[in-house]
Amino acid sequence: MKAMILAAGLGSRLRPLTNQIPKPMLAVGGKPLLQWHIEKLVDAGVTEAVINTSWLASQIEDFFGDGKQFGINIRWSKEQTPLETGGGIFNALPLLGSDPFMLISADVWTDLSFVSVLKNSTEGANSAHLIMIGNPQHNPRGDFSLTNNVIGYGEPRYTYSGISIVSPKLFNGLKTSSKEFPLRSVLRPEILAGRVSGEVFSGDWCDVGTVERYNILNQRIMEGANDPK
Repeated sequence: MKAMILAAGLGSRLRPLTNQIPKPMLAVGGKPLLQWHIEKLVDAGVTEAVINTSWLASQIEDFFGDGKQFGINIRWSKEQTPLETGGGIFNALPLLGSDPFMLISADVWTDLSFVSVLKNSTEGANSAHLIMIGNPQHNPRGDFSLTNNVIGYGEPRYTYSGISIVSPKLFNGLKTSSKEFPLRSVLRPEILAGRVSGEVFSGDWCDVGTVERYNILNQRIMEGANDPK
């Protein structure tokens, strides 16, 4: 299974840190945030990844290159301006092929095993499988409900982790005049039709979306690395 990592965002809420450094290249525990994801993919046996870039793209592309030094083959999906989550995936579909792929937002950090995620599939009627988490303080109302492993809009709600398995068929019949659109806009009709499954992850997860959360995460990881136990 291939993977796609969404890394084209502007990182506006992380300014001034992201004025001259793209968000995926911010160091977490001594290495770029994006590198954590790539290493976890390699550990899970993934050999091909597509990464979209836009803001300060050359810094990301120059650092990771074709991915061979990290044990993976990387193909770049370049965007003149960020196309949002849905638009970025749709633009990269020619590189991803016709099979389901793992989707990862570059701006999250987690100890979730990607091996366990890859065991999920979108066989049958399902067009996506979302990894959900308990609602963090910055998203107390959550995003979706989960009943009998089916994603919905009921209660109680959970927060989408930014990690999923997606089938390209999610974009079949896409009706939009804009190249820029969020993933939730194409998920909605599939969710209403009961064609999106999910599960809850209860481990360590962080949306590295603000300077405060970034600093807290970085300090926590660095302290953990220095823990003699």
